[in-house]
Amino acid sequence: MSSPSAYSPSSSVPADKPVRRVVFLCKSDNVGGAAIVTRRLMKALASAGVDARMLVVERRTDDDRVAMAGSTLSRRYAFYAERLKLYLRGGFNRRDLFKVSTASDGVAVASHPWVKQADVVCLSWVNQGLLSLKGWRRLLRMDKQFVAIMHDLWYITGICHLPASCTGYHVACGHCPYLNWRGPRDLSHRVWQAKARLYATGRMQFVAVSSWVADRCRESSLLRDLPVSIVPNPLPVARFTYDRTGDTSRCVIAMGAARLDDPVKGFDLMIAAANQIVDHHPQVAAHMHLLLFGHLRRPEALDALRLSHTWLGPVAPADVPGIYRQSDVVLSASHFETFGATLAEGMAAGCRAVSFDQGGQCDIIDHLDTGYLAHYPDVDDLARGLVWAAEHPADRARQHRIAVERFDDARVARRFLQVLQ
Repeated sequence: MSSPSAYSPSSSVPADKPVRRVVFLCKSDNVGGAAIVTRRLMKALASAGVDARMLVVERRTDDDRVAMAGSTLSRRYAFYAERLKLYLRGGFNRRDLFKVSTASDGVAVASHPWVKQADVVCLSWVNQGLLSLKGWRRLLRMDKQFVAIMHDLWYITGICHLPASCTGYHVACGHCPYLNWRGPRDLSHRVWQAKARLYATGRMQFVAVSSWVADRCRESSLLRDLPVSIVPNPLPVARFTYDRTGDTSRCVIAMGAARLDDPVKGFDLMIAAANQIVDHHPQVAAHMHLLLFGHLRRPEALDALRLSHTWLGPVAPADVPGIYRQSDVVLSASHFETFGATLAEGMAAGCRAVSFDQGGQCDIIDHLDTGYLAHYPDVDDLARGLVWAAEHPADRARQHRIAVERFDDARVARRFLQVLQ
């Protein structure tokens, strides 16, 4: 499907109401969590009468509001040039190659007609060959409003997306653990300096997807003195149904991820908590069943799980709401989440939510009400949370209503517009 070449007012907008023309910059339109929620926000804004578009370097849909930035050659060059430099800087370490981004290379975003015609340019997940620091500076010379949406912590660090236990971003980065050649003025510090100069222009607004991300901004040397708004990720939760289906004789606990044994997802912590229930609450465990979905790089890891369980493997996104309807509890054992969409989606389908109190989950779960927030990384407390959820069946209609009030895509779009205005 061809993309429209220019902005045009939506026919649903009254003639006397000015139309905001917004373009989102994101690496992809459908690969990765940031891409999915960015496109969802774009569509929600379009439904609200905003002429919203999306520029990407990896297009997987035929959405006519999505266009490719740059030429095929420039896109390939930008991606591989940055990765090669990082591969060399990281001491030929492939394991951490995609945990950092330097924005050393990108495509010509500022010259695209949609950017030229936009009132607002939203920087979403702009790494891996979309936007370079040089291109960013060129954008900020344009007479537009600029918003950065923080799906991870890259905007507040030098080069890493999630600093884990490193607190270098509290000061000025440097001595980066991801680099082979590190020191007080290493590559991470130089990129930190470049970002500081960009932010000093006063042209950027910042939006965090959770209060946890906003708290990290207040710790950051780059953003602690700048205002940060909080707007959650939009989810299609109003379209979820919440009546319980399937076997109701057991407490079914659902846990899913694109890759279940991704180190961030805490798969080992989940197994440890489940085994704690088997050992210390056998009567409760006898009526529990884990329903797991997502890719497993090492399926043999399930051999250590002694609680009754089923692994569905990777599932299509359209099938996920049905899995939650068969469940009573939705679980996340992640070491941290900037938002925690699986918990909100599970709640929208009527589940109680159980998670660690480490990340955006704290915006989703009301402790001992809609779910249980366990002290991180206390496996015993996570097990207690699952037992509590099993013994306190949820008011599924109420869980759904709360999720819709907080995260429905149309409501989130209205909150985002308030930030723009």
